[in-house]
Amino acid sequence: MKLIAAPVFGAMVLGMVAFTYPGGEWKVPDTDQKVKNPVKADKASQDAGAALYGKYCKSCHGKAGEGDGPKAAELKTELADFSQAKFQGQTDGSMFYKVLKGRDEMPSFAKKITEDNDVWNIINYVRTFKKK
Repeated sequence: MKLIAAPVFGAMVLGMVAFTYPGGEWKVPDTDQKVKNPVKADKASQDAGAALYGKYCKSCHGKAGEGDGPKAAELKTELADFSQAKFQGQTDGSMFYKVLKGRDEMPSFAKKITEDNDVWNIINYVRTFKKK
């Protein structure tokens, strides 16, 4: 009985973890992680990024990127808090990949944001989010 109970219990625990965190850790290919942001993170870029963020990201990720936008409550996925050190520790290339590819409830923006520099501007803006 104990030999059967342990695997069943383990499967239940893994199922609960998978339900709580759909998709698990988001792995980005090494080549994409290493892509450098070609857009200087100046005020013009950050202002452009803020406007694009407001259009494409704010409804889920919230005004300050804390994952508390009006649509966040509708999602099963826990949204990243852009102001946290763990998020900010990603490379720009990783962020670029995630915006364009999407995963689970995070849509791909490859068809909506067609200019690479616009994605880089959003990244430059998101880099300004700091925990209060």
